[in-house]
Amino acid sequence: MDANTIAADIRAKIVSGEYPHGSRLPTVREQVEQYGVSQQTASAAYATLAALGLVRTDARSGTKVSAGRQSDAHLGTFAPPDLTAATAWKPTSSGEAREETTLVRQLDAVQSMADWGIPTGSTVVERTRVRYVDDVPVQHKVTVMPYEVASRTPEGYEGTPPMLTPAGEESPKAPPGVRAADWLGWNTAHTECIITTEPMDEAACEALGVAKGSPGFRIVGISRNSESATVFVTITSAQLHHRVTLGIIG
Repeated sequence: MDANTIAADIRAKIVSGEYPHGSRLPTVREQVEQYGVSQQTASAAYATLAALGLVRTDARSGTKVSAGRQSDAHLGTFAPPDLTAATAWKPTSSGEAREETTLVRQLDAVQSMADWGIPTGSTVVERTRVRYVDDVPVQHKVTVMPYEVASRTPEGYEGTPPMLTPAGEESPKAPPGVRAADWLGWNTAHTECIITTEPMDEAACEALGVAKGSPGFRIVGISRNSESATVFVTITSAQLHHRVTLGIIG
């Protein structure tokens, strides 16, 4: 077990209220015994939590929780007048933007995907893209969808389903002015977005060229159809100096 896994476990307990604001956390020695790791690993876990502002440590009182229970800053529910005009991402000021698909694979859904409405063990397709500004990686995006959704093709289309196009090959695009979800007949009715700051996973850190466990934004978008079944989920990771923006019309 590494420091990031321990930090994630403790973070979950802070979020749930098991470790309330102001409470004293176990000592490093106690964490060594609990998790069966070295003192260096246990100390690194606390350092990660401190960097995220979740705990504070001093020589006299030990490590205490400085964060409260998790809350949602809900921005509201909005229906944009033209979904085809939406821009998924762009450089903040200037620079040449591009993105590439680096991985397309089929796998069995893991237990954590059940939180998104995807049954554990069901077959899913995972597509990974990396976004660049001036050839420097800035965002790591993973899209997960049931295989039944990924294998759909537009009416009259012949060839490999667009969502199953292998990495390195050009994926067919929806016609101008048509959303990809509509083009593929996904019946997407609504999307829930959840934005958190936490240590980025290993794949995101490697793609962005940063140290393992570096903190970043984690933006999860869960898109569902009119029957509330999950159509696809996106997980976008970016370092903390980037911005997450929202435009509201009206």
